[in-house]
Amino acid sequence: MDYRRIIPCLDVKHGRLVKGINFVDLKDMGDPAENAAAYSEAGADELVFLDITATLEARKTLLDAVKRTVDRIAVPLTVGGGINSCGAIEELLSLGVSKVSMNTAAVRNPDLVREAVAQFGGDKITVAIDTAKNPTLPSGFEVMVRGGTAGTGIDAVQWARKVQDLGAGAILPTSMDTDGMQTGYDLAMTRAIADAVFLPVIASGGAGTLEHLYEAIDQGHADAVLVASIAHFGKFSIRQMKEYLAGRGVPVNL
Repeated sequence: MDYRRIIPCLDVKHGRLVKGINFVDLKDMGDPAENAAAYSEAGADELVFLDITATLEARKTLLDAVKRTVDRIAVPLTVGGGINSCGAIEELLSLGVSKVSMNTAAVRNPDLVREAVAQFGGDKITVAIDTAKNPTLPSGFEVMVRGGTAGTGIDAVQWARKVQDLGAGAILPTSMDTDGMQTGYDLAMTRAIADAVFLPVIASGGAGTLEHLYEAIDQGHADAVLVASIAHFGKFSIRQMKEYLAGRGVPVNL
């Protein structure tokens, strides 16, 4: 059965789990490996680990924190942050990571996506797209890079189509405008990207209620929902999220 996935996101800075609003004002939320273990045990379908300052600090993902996380969980883990070569991808996959996520490096060097797909398979490569509203672009959404600190002038929907052509296996679009706000996902952006591609699209940025999760799937046409604040701050358990969606007729893996 093709079910919709609940994916807690672990934003990691200097080896610690953090959560912010609009990519800033970060709060320390503890050890990523411990949190990952709790989510795995609670029934999360997958986990995402993002080393959010790796690109800005021009360094690789912190392998020790990744390894400790992999060792504590029984679900697939996607890792992103500072990945800019096939060598870096190979290093992470050798630790037991299921998939990698690229953002800035993919925009700067689209051939890297093609090379990575050829070497490791599209199912291992997710491209993250950080977006911000920009009414001058055709879709109204601009691709942002370097942890959301730099605009590219690239239209988010056009880039999503390009990513698909390059062979990536999934797209993870995050709205900088709604990130951490807990006011709901950017449904217009998520839907615009989801409707433009046939790849799985993971809604990200802004979940605050159970209804928001349903909206991302029903109105945003997302295949999965990334959750952070709503989970980290203990508002709802993974079980509550899945039971709510099941009650609304959404197929989930209970």
